[in-house]
Amino acid sequence: MWRLIGLLLVVWLVVTVIGAVVKGLFWLAVVGVLFFAGTAAIGWVKRNDQALPPGR
Repeated sequence: MWRLIGLLLVVWLVVTVIGAVVKGLFWLAVVGVLFFAGTAAIGWVKRNDQALPPGR
């Protein structure tokens, strides 16, 4: 699971950089930032879920 989240974060970071570098693809940078933030939030929630004892 962590490999998938890490891979998605890298993909969204690359998409964001491409969108920022290539003129006229600013929307790609915005989408990349949104997906990066969403994936990071999911990873944060999953990390906190594992800190709870079993049965909660």
